Amino acid sequence: MKKVLAEVGIKPERFGLQWASAAEAPRFVKLITDFTLKTKELGPIGQAEGLSPEELKLRIDKALALVSDRKLRVALGNATKTIRKEANFTQEFITSVIEDKLGKTITAGLEGGGAEAAAKK
Repeated sequence: MKKVLAEVGIKPERFGLQWASAAEAPRFVKLITDFTLKTKELGPIGQAEGLSPEELKLRIDKALALVSDRKLRVALGNATKTIRKEANFTQEFITSVIEDKLGKTITAGLEGGGAEAAAKK
């Protein structure tokens, strides 16, 4: 998701995904507080990126179309299989697999017909 946001010109720091179990209330509070502070520092979405509301909507529509596309979901499934097979769950390895398996699909989807055509529907 962060790669998709970066590719459409939205600060990837606007997305966060963390794990906290029900037994980790203090961790959960810290995660939410930190993320809230970070998004406040970034400023309003679009404005902080220097985008007009119309351009922001266009870019969000492109990103939504891309992440809804079957090709990207298949590529993500293949990346997940590779990560599980290698049993290497380091951030560096996951990032490299995601780039390898999804990078071209994301770029092609944003430049070509996939996401663009879906965004026009």
